[in-house]
Amino acid sequence: MKPVSELFKNRPNTLWSVKPDDTVFDAIKVLAEKGVGALMVIDHGKLAGMFSERDYTRKIALEGRNSRETKVSDIMTANVFVVSPKATTHECMALMSEKKFRHLPVVDGATIVGMLSIRDLMDDIIKDHELTISQLESYIHQ
Repeated sequence: MKPVSELFKNRPNTLWSVKPDDTVFDAIKVLAEKGVGALMVIDHGKLAGMFSERDYTRKIALEGRNSRETKVSDIMTANVFVVSPKATTHECMALMSEKKFRHLPVVDGATIVGMLSIRDLMDDIIKDHELTISQLESYIHQ
């Protein structure tokens, strides 16, 4: 399997994030505007946590809290698993599956490189399988 740094070569280098002091309402607006399911929470250039649709539904909607008054820091996932750009796609998939989350920040030392979604990994696996099938079919028809 390839390192996750390879996945970032073929896509725009965009990091969607919010700050810990932003309101949950503002974070939900960013999720909707960007069409994503999670955001990194960045405080002074450092990864402070993750905010996801799951955090909203479980900690705001179900608890009857006010998203316009609640800060992201009050409901974000603070203890976030991260991987380095050298981690393989297989390692990332195994970690996400075992720990049951769908978004994984990639950091190189103190530098935030990007974020992977389970969809990114699945798309890559499908692409790899299609290439293998194509190569096998080409070999058979020689």
